[in-house]
Amino acid sequence: MELEQQLAAYGDVERNESLAKHTTFRIGGSCAYLVYPKNQIALMRILEIAKQANMPCKLLGKGSNLLCSDEVYPGIVLCLDRYMNEFYFEEDGTCVAQAGCSIILLAHEAMKRSLSGLEFACGIPGTLGGAIFMNAGAYKASISDLLHSVLVLRNGDCTWMDVADLAYGYRTSRFQQERDWIIVGAKLKLIEGDQNEIRELMDSRRKRRMATQPLDQPSAGSMFRNPESAFAWELIDQIGYRGKRIGGAMVSEKHPNFIVNADHASAADVAALVCEIQQKVKERFKIELRTEVERFNWKN
Repeated sequence: MELEQQLAAYGDVERNESLAKHTTFRIGGSCAYLVYPKNQIALMRILEIAKQANMPCKLLGKGSNLLCSDEVYPGIVLCLDRYMNEFYFEEDGTCVAQAGCSIILLAHEAMKRSLSGLEFACGIPGTLGGAIFMNAGAYKASISDLLHSVLVLRNGDCTWMDVADLAYGYRTSRFQQERDWIIVGAKLKLIEGDQNEIRELMDSRRKRRMATQPLDQPSAGSMFRNPESAFAWELIDQIGYRGKRIGGAMVSEKHPNFIVNADHASAADVAALVCEIQQKVKERFKIELRTEVERFNWKN
């Protein structure tokens, strides 16, 4: 109770919170504490408290690219989207935003100001911090294309890091190796455009997503990264796995690179289906399919 009181001084605290409520997959065990830090100073203090209590910490965005295990996480999960979600636009097209800001909201706010560059992100249900971590993208565009610099909390200090120092590639960044670094905010460079054209492009992409993706079922988005030689969905289709099911987890009939939570799926159901797809694709095409979705709280 003493630890909970310490944490509550710096943010909103939920005890024994189910992570299934905080992921788009609607899958996951509980965590000891889920905390919404009130601001940057509160975040830094919470990390100090966790270290003193010898408790692990995990930063969670909107849980849109995450498969949490079914096990209990005996640590603190931090969510920045409740308070650390402010954004600012400058006259030259610079956008400065906190990591907890919705990337969809940023795309729409940029459109309102006739600023182009974030159209690809208008359907990605995550935070800016999550997008920066995984170099989220769509339609041959990625967040790293717009990044100028990232505000990073590391070793107890906040530092602006240039995008050139963050090892960006297809769905990868340096943050995936430096797991103790925390993305606090970022500067994006957008370009002036025609508001009507930007809106029309975003509307057309929204219609395309609704037509081609299983948005009516819980999922984590695209499960696998596209290998260099093919599209992941085509490989999955060619091994005959469209509609394949293990437990409550199912390969989407609408888009084979989506695994959906069709009926109270467990994380183990999803993991088994992922493994089976990878094995079948490797056997038939000699291609290693790599997951795009992050795993959390897995023993192996």
